[in-house]
Amino acid sequence: MTYRGDVKRLVILIVILLGAMLTPITADAADAGLSSYRNQTIHWHACNLGQCATLTVPLDYSDLSRGDIGLAISRVRHTGPSFQGSIVVNPGGPGESGLEFASYAAMFLAPSVAKEFDFIGLDPRGVQKSAPVTCMTPKQTAAWLALDSSPDSPKEVAAIMRAADQIPRGCLKRSPRIAPFVGTPSAAQDLDILRAALGEKKLNWLGFSYGTYLGTAYLEAFPDRVGRFVLDGALDPKLNAMQISAGQSVGFQQAFQNFAADCSRRRACGIGTSAADVTDKVNRLLAQLESHPLRTDQGPRLTQSLAIGGMLTAMYSTDMWEPLGDAITQALAGSGTGLLELAWAGSEQTGPTKFTTNSQSAYYAISCWDLPAPPGAAGLSAAAARWSADVPVPEFARSMAWSNAPCTTWFAHDSKKPAAASSTTKAPILVIGTRFDPATPYPWAVALSSQLPTSRLLTYEGNGHTAFGSGSACIDRQVDEYLLRGTLPGAGTSCPA
Repeated sequence: MTYRGDVKRLVILIVILLGAMLTPITADAADAGLSSYRNQTIHWHACNLGQCATLTVPLDYSDLSRGDIGLAISRVRHTGPSFQGSIVVNPGGPGESGLEFASYAAMFLAPSVAKEFDFIGLDPRGVQKSAPVTCMTPKQTAAWLALDSSPDSPKEVAAIMRAADQIPRGCLKRSPRIAPFVGTPSAAQDLDILRAALGEKKLNWLGFSYGTYLGTAYLEAFPDRVGRFVLDGALDPKLNAMQISAGQSVGFQQAFQNFAADCSRRRACGIGTSAADVTDKVNRLLAQLESHPLRTDQGPRLTQSLAIGGMLTAMYSTDMWEPLGDAITQALAGSGTGLLELAWAGSEQTGPTKFTTNSQSAYYAISCWDLPAPPGAAGLSAAAARWSADVPVPEFARSMAWSNAPCTTWFAHDSKKPAAASSTTKAPILVIGTRFDPATPYPWAVALSSQLPTSRLLTYEGNGHTAFGSGSACIDRQVDEYLLRGTLPGAGTSCPA
């Protein structure tokens, strides 16, 4: 990777300084010198989320002289006279804000749980209000999301790799202080500072998707400080970036076929009379969009990449299947507005170059640091060819492979390689997997549960990403019971869709 001017000098400086940072941190090592952080008083004040505050944590746990950063936290207070403790929540990402999510959790958990627990939201380091990392300007972010994400010519490959290379450069240029320190191991250390500052002996955790990865990191670093842990939509920590994308490629193909079958049975959907018919029309639409983007009411035209983004976004919840059917019908009739709006919803975009959060920058800053670099253009091209062979929607698979392009030239990576979870905790852990989860495929939940001897796997026999709060009274009841009493469901328990 070639740098110019001050960015090149900055990279050299960071490489020199990263040696200590990349050393795995144990719980004992983390305790040294952290007493002032652990004993800090959290000054809560009223806000539209309930209560808000700032938690002070070290920028670099291996060198406290580098100074501090502030993490934004929120709290929804327990409603009853008795108090069991706090539950820290994380909605996933990486890069998603957790501040509002505390209110969401309090609303969907049973009133009996809300009576006895405070719910704590957190923007992890680098995210939104917690020393946010900026790798792309809004204009660059919009251009990146609209760029051809499944290149099939040397010119298109060069374009995506050139744009991808600008993302790590942008991190170092716009956020040189925080960018090297946003990885999950540091975020796990932050959780233990939060636990102590809350006055809790153990951390209670409700984590979804990436939140299961962050929760697993805590389980490994602080096994004796684990309280009640819910890991919903589990990631398998032994997978590298390409293995994760390969699994998601399979998951989204299956999810789309489930959508197509459902659509073909609903008269209001109107795209086709069979799953094969729906799929064929979508493939033809995507092929046309590569050279002929559609007009929209929002200004920007709907490119093939944005259409893929809108379709994949709708796979996260069956509640979005009907809007997706309407959007595809509109696109077949010549308007890309519906699919563009779905794509914008997935990227937290509210205008042609306006985003409500820094989630796109934070996603790459965290995930590219966490895992080893994926292969370069030749390797991504080969993966795209393999994954797209004999699948219902080949463009989905190609896009999944090329989504790893920014990480190929990232400036630093965690020294710990992907490996099975190895926590020694004795606490009972609840792992939840959804049978047709596209983003965190069900086999990952099976794998994580098998890696954690004290865990129990709860299965939701449905569609969509994660299970709690998705409309399954069975799942919600099991989570409520576990959080209230620490009681795990019976082995092999599953809940119907």
